[in-house]
Amino acid sequence: MAQEVRGVIAPGKDEAVRVETIVVPDPGPGEAVVQIQACGVCHTDLHYKQGGISDDFPFLLGHEAAGVVESVGAGVTDVAPGDFVILNWRAVCGTCRACLRGRPWYCFDTHNAKQRMTLASTGQELSPALGIGAFAEKTLVAAGQCTKVDAAVAPQVAGLLGCGVMAGIGAAINTGNVGRGDTVAVIGCGGVGDAAIAGSNLAGAARIIAVDIDDRKLAKARTMGATHTVNSRETDPVEAIRELTGGFGADVVIEAVGRPETYQQAFYARDLAGTVVLVGVPTPEMKLELPLLDVFGRGGALKSSWYGDCLPSRDFPMLIDLHLQGRLDLEAFVTETIQLDEVEKAFERMHHGDVLRSVVML
Repeated sequence: MAQEVRGVIAPGKDEAVRVETIVVPDPGPGEAVVQIQACGVCHTDLHYKQGGISDDFPFLLGHEAAGVVESVGAGVTDVAPGDFVILNWRAVCGTCRACLRGRPWYCFDTHNAKQRMTLASTGQELSPALGIGAFAEKTLVAAGQCTKVDAAVAPQVAGLLGCGVMAGIGAAINTGNVGRGDTVAVIGCGGVGDAAIAGSNLAGAARIIAVDIDDRKLAKARTMGATHTVNSRETDPVEAIRELTGGFGADVVIEAVGRPETYQQAFYARDLAGTVVLVGVPTPEMKLELPLLDVFGRGGALKSSWYGDCLPSRDFPMLIDLHLQGRLDLEAFVTETIQLDEVEKAFERMHHGDVLRSVVML
């Protein structure tokens, strides 16, 4: 039987979000209903509210979530009611050309639940953020979006792996291939950038240079594993990174802002044959211009990292285990815990750079 629960809706472009009653249908074939325990407030949710991703309003926001599977539809075998899961927004298909070549983290046909949740008051269909919609007491997803992990972990930290923290750690480890003794520079020290710093530290990088324009964020970056910091409002970051690397540049530079000017800084701050990883999300109108001779002459690799090139079934349980062993401090990413009706205020704090992550507890 369909259920009515509370959820946070973005009704229209730049309109304040509000808590509404939504209808969650019973799971169909390949689907699952998950009782949400915690969901992080991610910048992507703000992009949805601002109309920066699509105009398919109203949106059911929230996607960085963890909870317990309540029910599953026909044909679901990987998860069962009672399983503690982290939700992911890329349920791999297993049959596309990437999956068949053994590269499911590049899956070209990821999927979401086929049914839509609706507004109880009008019956209007909702667009769930990243196919999840987890600022809600319960949500409907494709079963492949549920990744079972150790239930000993606190939900408010587990859910962060569902997006921002995984994106940053994966940008360092999976995409950038950071290894022991490497020098890494991370431009942009928000949640994703700090996760890239933590991932680089986990991978054994010898020197990790954090770059930002906010001294508060740089101080936090040091607690995440940065060995050096550069305030790029006061200092040319390219020159500073070169000075800290014997004049050569970093082996891996991770751009976690998503702007042409910071990408150019990343490009020129890397060593010859070094790697640039773009994990910051640009907007559609942004353009990049680089001398082609410099692209050719500097060698190396220019990569984009989508969701940290992660495979949730492999990476989520591994990172949770590292956290439970005390080797990955996920609690450090949680600035505050809030309730459903405080999401709008959390967006304001995010916009002003006052929080690393606000987490909605349900």
